[in-house]
Amino acid sequence: MAKLYFKYGAMGSSKTAQALITRFNYIEMGMRVWLIKPSKDTRDGDNVVRSRIGLSAEATNVYEDDDIYGIYNKEMKGGVDVIIADEAQFFTPDQIDQLHEIATWEDIPVLCFGLRTDFMLRLFPGSRRLLELAESVTEIKTICRCGSKATVNVRFLPDGRVATEGEQIVLGGNETYKAMCYKCMQTLIREQNAEKK
Repeated sequence: MAKLYFKYGAMGSSKTAQALITRFNYIEMGMRVWLIKPSKDTRDGDNVVRSRIGLSAEATNVYEDDDIYGIYNKEMKGGVDVIIADEAQFFTPDQIDQLHEIATWEDIPVLCFGLRTDFMLRLFPGSRRLLELAESVTEIKTICRCGSKATVNVRFLPDGRVATEGEQIVLGGNETYKAMCYKCMQTLIREQNAEKK
């Protein structure tokens, strides 16, 4: 039986690069890949998945009200061997359920790559559902500037201060986010708070 996979990591852990390398490996073996991404990810255009190291591929843009299983049945049934989903944290819980249904009933592996938590260490709704449903959960590791394992996505404001409140989703790259260990993040926040006094 095929599985639903969740491969998560902090910002900068090469999640997208790994998704695209996985896609390449399937294609090289003669298999058909359906690459999808949520419409909230607009950084590289509607139908493009691009990694920081320059890999890119065309993808199907999935909107919040789209039924992924319905799209599969209408457009992809019989024409795909694997589904790879980038930025999976932005899919709705219902869409994660639909991906799980495809893996279960269509016997097609579904590999989801994304973030686990936001800058305030709160689960994204899509990630929460993936952690609940995925038959395989793997962390893609990266390191903090101190050399420890990075586990948090620190959001920086334009003035260089660490954001401690705000909208859950603010798109950005290295100019907005840095992967850090919890201790380094808390050290920065404590320093900020001390400056206010």
